[in-house]
Amino acid sequence: MIREDLSRNYGFIVHDVARLLRQAFDRRMKALGLTRSQWWVLTHLYRNDGVTQSELAQTLELDKPSLGRLLDRMETSGWVTREDDLQDRRAKRVFLTQEVGPAMKAMREASADLREEALIGISKSEQEKFIDTLLQLKSNLASLETRTPSHGGTLDEDKESVSQ
Repeated sequence: MIREDLSRNYGFIVHDVARLLRQAFDRRMKALGLTRSQWWVLTHLYRNDGVTQSELAQTLELDKPSLGRLLDRMETSGWVTREDDLQDRRAKRVFLTQEVGPAMKAMREASADLREEALIGISKSEQEKFIDTLLQLKSNLASLETRTPSHGGTLDEDKESVSQ
């Protein structure tokens, strides 16, 4: 059996880095009284306020009932509000409230501090190249969503080739 050196496998490295970042951030958010689920929701809403509850569930990889219960608690705390979607009466859009402002400010500061600490010893130019590389990986992987594993064509191309 051939054994791959997983210590240089970027998939494992990215996963480990993400896990370590989450754990470090969890410790910092605990002082604010925020759970991982709460800060994760707040962060995604900070990035994309007004997203539908379904879209948020998909992004966070949570089932809709679990997210609904979490949002119920956060709404009771005054951190988020849900409003009817004007285009789709079945959908609810989720928004940050003004009351969450101080917690969001503390979260963003803690996040910036953590990123700065994580990048110690890496030059500004290396940091920029690193971000560019991650963005290219993200783009490459996102483009796989429209391809099939067989030959790399799009799903539409595969349908055409089957019908011909």
